[in-house]
Amino acid sequence: MPTAKALLIFTALALTPLAAHAQYSDGVIKIGVMNDQSGTYADLSGQGSVWAARKAIEDFCKASACHDKIEVVFADHQNKPDVGSNIVRQWYDVDKVDVVVDVPTSSVALAVNNITKEKNKVFLVSGAAASDLTGKACSPNTIHWTYDTWSLANGTGQAIVKTGGDSWFFLTADYAFGHALERDTEAVVVKNGGKVLGKVRHPFPAQDFSSFLLQAQASKAKIIGLANAGADTTNAIKQAAEFGIVQGGQNLAGLLVFITDVHALGLKTAQGLIFTEAWYWDANENNRAFAKEFGAANKGNMPTMVQAGVYSAVQHYLKAVHELKSDADGAAVVKKMKSMPTDDKLFGKGSIREDGRKIHDMYLFEVKKPEESKGAWDYYKIRATIPAAEAFRPIDQGECPLVKK
Repeated sequence: MPTAKALLIFTALALTPLAAHAQYSDGVIKIGVMNDQSGTYADLSGQGSVWAARKAIEDFCKASACHDKIEVVFADHQNKPDVGSNIVRQWYDVDKVDVVVDVPTSSVALAVNNITKEKNKVFLVSGAAASDLTGKACSPNTIHWTYDTWSLANGTGQAIVKTGGDSWFFLTADYAFGHALERDTEAVVVKNGGKVLGKVRHPFPAQDFSSFLLQAQASKAKIIGLANAGADTTNAIKQAAEFGIVQGGQNLAGLLVFITDVHALGLKTAQGLIFTEAWYWDANENNRAFAKEFGAANKGNMPTMVQAGVYSAVQHYLKAVHELKSDADGAAVVKKMKSMPTDDKLFGKGSIREDGRKIHDMYLFEVKKPEESKGAWDYYKIRATIPAAEAFRPIDQGECPLVKK
């Protein structure tokens, strides 16, 4: 039994005689949202991702003939691979969950990836970042939806090196995500003529970054790359300010920054940060409409790219299983998802590659100065759009065994 408490939210949808011709396992499409509900990644995923999954179902059923009972369950994996593994086995073997979505924390996601393939279910990754999920660890049952470490490194690392930030020191979360982000960013830095002067790895999660920041300061590197996320990133940035690191001439590169991080930091502290994201709530009317509903249901907060990715992934999954009229064979559902162009109101048109990588534009943002912001959550200005064709690792470089050579 999982040690994390799993709660159930039920969405009952009208049944029609057409449902009799469909072959849904147990007569239900069951979606499991697994993430951090109480810790360092709770704000960027958590209950907001659960809401996004439910909203995707609601919008899909408004727009399409929706003949089935759909359930959403959720659980807190506590950022621990063993906890996440126990939950997902319970979900697949006992609770008859058909698809798992979100799963920030790459070490947990890699474990879920293996179990999902073993059980022939579906895994839609929005929260985890490790590019290995479409590389050596790629699976016929997994789609990596929103972003990954390669896209972050390609966007942020390349932009910073090309504008003079050619010496780096990495402050890295000591687990799969941090290692992958450091690795992918270092490769971009070196490829573009920069050099890495040092690196240090901190526990995950961490509270005190003083010794790590002193090492970074002593390196004299122009850029201190923060290969971490969530509360680790915000704590490191706050403590760097206390040490006067930026005032001393070094700059911080947030290699994975979410709007919830900027909100926690405040514009005075976060201004000038440059980073790459897949989605921003204030980019267009569709995003703003989604964000308005999200905020009303989530204490006035704006959605992150992870939560928007959950909505987008669930929508596309539902389209695929309704066309197949079955959710029973996970690999067949993923194959169907790959064959269909992606198109939803938040991410627009895109595609899914053979290696399971969802393809769409990425964006290089800069945090506004306080005087540039027009109101609450007006935090970003766009520096560049990275076209979908350039935003993710070329398919022939990932060593995914699914890719035909």
